Amino acid sequence: MTWETKSTAAPDSTTIIRGLVSRKRVPLGSVIYNKLLETLYDEAAALDERRFDDWVAMLTEDLVYQAPIRITRTGPNKDRDVMRTMFHFDENYGSIQMRTGRLQKSAWAEDPPSRCRRFVTNVRVGECETAGEYEVVSYIYLERSRGDNPDNESLTAERRDVWREVEGAYKLASREIIVDQSVLGMSNLAVFI
Repeated sequence: MTWETKSTAAPDSTTIIRGLVSRKRVPLGSVIYNKLLETLYDEAAALDERRFDDWVAMLTEDLVYQAPIRITRTGPNKDRDVMRTMFHFDENYGSIQMRTGRLQKSAWAEDPPSRCRRFVTNVRVGECETAGEYEVVSYIYLERSRGDNPDNESLTAERRDVWREVEGAYKLASREIIVDQSVLGMSNLAVFI
């Protein structure tokens, strides 16, 4: 599955993407569903525990990792609120490797490092047209504590992933993160979602 990089803010109704696109649902509780769910939990734990090498090992080398900007609209185009021409993140495998390398050494935005918890829920899975690839739509709640600040920051989003089976394990091939906020409630977005 691929996403076209164009704005859903345009008055073209074909660019609105909501929820699971695949018509071939993978049933809740099936072996594939359970293994993908376990993979999502393992991914969240690797990121929460700052085990970036473990997380990068869960990514394909042709990875597309994007978080388009959200805008607030009213009127007849109110559902066209995701701008796929501007991004919080627009990453690939190489840029992810560079960012995780910096995070492990000397990233100013994450010094001291954030303490995060990622809660993954509402997981829906469908088969892609390409054998061994699965569309996985999930919701994520990210809670972040920074420094000695007593007030945590939080973020909610929908993640639209494609996970590919590679040698008996699933690897993330693409992720689009649709953040619910149009104005982020975090001082920076230096963590992965």
